[in-house]
Amino acid sequence: MMLKMTISALILSAARWTRSTTPLMVHALAWAPVPSRNIVQHHYAPPLQTSIKVTQRFASSTRRWNSSLRSTSVHESNDNTTTTIEVVAAATTTNLDVETTKTKKKKKSLKSGREKRKKFIGMAKAVDRGQWQHTYSPGGTDGMKFESKSGLPDTGKPFCVLGIESSCDDTGAAIIRSDGTILGESLASQNDIHEQWGGVVPGLAKTAHEENIDRVVQSALQKANMEIEDVDAIGVTVGPGLEICLRVGCNKGRELAMKYGKPFVGVHHLEAHILMARIPSEKYLNNNDSEQQIPNNEQSANRAMEFPFLALLVSGGHCQILKCLGIGKYTIIGGTLDDSLGEAFDKTARLLGLPVGGGGGPAVEKLALDGDPKSVTLPIPLRHRKDCDFSYAGLKTAVRLAAEKLCVERGVATPEELPHEDKANVAASFQHVAFRHVEIRLGRAMESAAKEDGIGTLAVVGGVAANTELRRRLDGLCKEREEPWEMLVPPPRLCTDQGAMSAWAAVERLMVGSSDVAEGQEVFARYPFSSSHDDDKS
Repeated sequence: MMLKMTISALILSAARWTRSTTPLMVHALAWAPVPSRNIVQHHYAPPLQTSIKVTQRFASSTRRWNSSLRSTSVHESNDNTTTTIEVVAAATTTNLDVETTKTKKKKKSLKSGREKRKKFIGMAKAVDRGQWQHTYSPGGTDGMKFESKSGLPDTGKPFCVLGIESSCDDTGAAIIRSDGTILGESLASQNDIHEQWGGVVPGLAKTAHEENIDRVVQSALQKANMEIEDVDAIGVTVGPGLEICLRVGCNKGRELAMKYGKPFVGVHHLEAHILMARIPSEKYLNNNDSEQQIPNNEQSANRAMEFPFLALLVSGGHCQILKCLGIGKYTIIGGTLDDSLGEAFDKTARLLGLPVGGGGGPAVEKLALDGDPKSVTLPIPLRHRKDCDFSYAGLKTAVRLAAEKLCVERGVATPEELPHEDKANVAASFQHVAFRHVEIRLGRAMESAAKEDGIGTLAVVGGVAANTELRRRLDGLCKEREEPWEMLVPPPRLCTDQGAMSAWAAVERLMVGSSDVAEGQEVFARYPFSSSHDDDKS
């Protein structure tokens, strides 16, 4: 009796191992001891030696185990039991064949993915080289065939667009007129929510967007003294960004566009940043901002930029140099190989124990004012690579090692415990080298753009463009050239994510006759600019 129970237990254990529990349970029950003595006589256990062999074959090969089941069946005296064992073995073999096929396909897919990634090692990220399923090209393959898929407002007179932004951690909405005047805007910050976590938590950000989206949109409309019926079109960010956050804003924009029959534009987040440089500066202020003044160093942005121009896009998620040829037509001539400039600022802020709820950039910039930018020796990335790409992963490591060395010298456990002077020196040295890296790469790109395309205008956009030191240094880079460049930078509040950028990008799309279908509009975590058009033909 004990022998029969042991064999039954072995088979049940093997069933769990093969993940084919149901058919093996049937076979186990055929061997298990039961109260009826007559039935037990017809369902005896095989010899112990056979049982051990079966168990060993389970450990070595499931297919061999199936064969052992068939060989074991000849010892059975009951025809029904023999039939059951053979059916179970056949069914198990079929299941294993299916599993084997799936495993082979998965391995092949993983191998194919690795091989594709190998091709792009050492190349800038977020650049279309044919590897992306979705790319942004509203003007088609040549960048000129725009379609009005959901209608257009009357572009012969001023029209108003509601813009919605929810790509990351702030919920923004704005009403902007087609001449660039911001009529009303509202922004719900999530700084307090993410402060304790040291960075954006996607799930918390999504929940906050859901709680704020209706209020933010309504607030923007109220500040513009408008109702939703008065809006002529709706634009909403659909990528790139955090997918679950993008979906909140996209769903709201789709709902309003479909309910009120408004033209709809799916806005590309990076294009929206770039196009902010094209708004005439006198249009920046609305009635609610009348007490604010644009600093003198921003008066250069007193008119819209004309294509083509060069753009430096620096933010928490992106670091790119682009040749801007027209709406939807951008050629990336330099990008980051690993981390973005904004991310490097965030990591440095966390390393030094600075508050990062409002972003690590402003915290590091403020601390750096008290430090010596040449006190800590740090390497300038990619010094021997003669292209326009960026890399900040190595610099982040160098900053950490420098801070840890100071900890040893000062006798403290972590960089957070360093004296204020030391932390300020680390921050200033990091910022100096990070911006020197930008100057070198951007200078090379400007040389090429001026020589090959006659470009002489630079737009600096994205969240990091709000950094005063970066603005000062890039302004000097433009003025020091043999033929000085014009540099345009949006006011700091319009460099970061907000609703006006989505509204203005929608205006630009509508002015060239481009709109999208609201129903079924998807969002994209990754959404690179298409490289299908040939910029030499523009």
